[in-house]
Amino acid sequence: MLTWGILGQLLWTGFAAATYYCLFAVAFSLVLKVNKIWNFAQAGVMVFAYYSLLVAFRHWGLPLVPALIFGLLITLAVSLALERCAFMVFRDRNSSILTLFIFTIVFSEFSVYLTELAFGTEPQTLYPSLLWPVDLYAGIAISHWDLMAIAVTAVLMLILYLFIHHTRYGQYLIAVADNENLAEIYGISRKRAYGVSISIAAVLITAGMYLFGTKAALFPSTPLQHLLIFAVIATILAGIGNVFRAGIAAIALSLIQAFSILVIASKWQALLAYILIFVVIIFFPRGFALPRRLSGLVRPSGRSAAVAVADPAGD
Repeated sequence: MLTWGILGQLLWTGFAAATYYCLFAVAFSLVLKVNKIWNFAQAGVMVFAYYSLLVAFRHWGLPLVPALIFGLLITLAVSLALERCAFMVFRDRNSSILTLFIFTIVFSEFSVYLTELAFGTEPQTLYPSLLWPVDLYAGIAISHWDLMAIAVTAVLMLILYLFIHHTRYGQYLIAVADNENLAEIYGISRKRAYGVSISIAAVLITAGMYLFGTKAALFPSTPLQHLLIFAVIATILAGIGNVFRAGIAAIALSLIQAFSILVIASKWQALLAYILIFVVIIFFPRGFALPRRLSGLVRPSGRSAAVAVADPAGD
């Protein structure tokens, strides 16, 4: 028999788990929007992020802040290397989308392979124990991890929103996403925008992998087989390139997954993700229509974004 306690717990648990899904989806959508890359290599970047954090926490015993900095530096290095040594080369050669797709998938598979060689195939957590203090509110168990994850995600999304809409570099991202050739005519470097975009994605990925690794154990193949799939589904469902909508879509997907336990046995949960991606691609290839202001990267009304950045007064 369903009770408010059960429904409320599923709602809260799904919402809390949506935090890292949201971060991964926004990272994927941002790179797609600005860099014009379906970055399936993000799964490989997630692997590097997680296991660099694992080394920092479990092998070196570093405190929280130095460990996070180390993990972020590794993730940034891998992300920027991908952009400058791979994606940039493919653009200069006018390589096909299929070539990029194959490369990104192979990179992720290779990252998983290296990780399994170095750390084994067993699941590992960032902390020896994943037990967090729990408080009861109206019969709903709320852990300190839940509160931390929601706070971290909310702060990062707010910072990203303010960065995009209220900083010069954020406007550069909008301009390059809108029309990279016109942006360069107005003196905006597309290469710099690409680097900024993928660096922001690296920050979100590092934070997301920390949240995941302090909540559950990770197999080396989990980012490619599960986490990336959710990011792709959310990106398509939100409408390709709509950055913050992708985060909202990821939250919705997490809630669907949480409530699906009422009708689908846990062993079939992984299958649900694949069913969702087929349904989304076939029936919602353009995503759902939501208010335009939620997209995150939008063209200034009536003018090209590049013109708006170069001439903010409109003269």
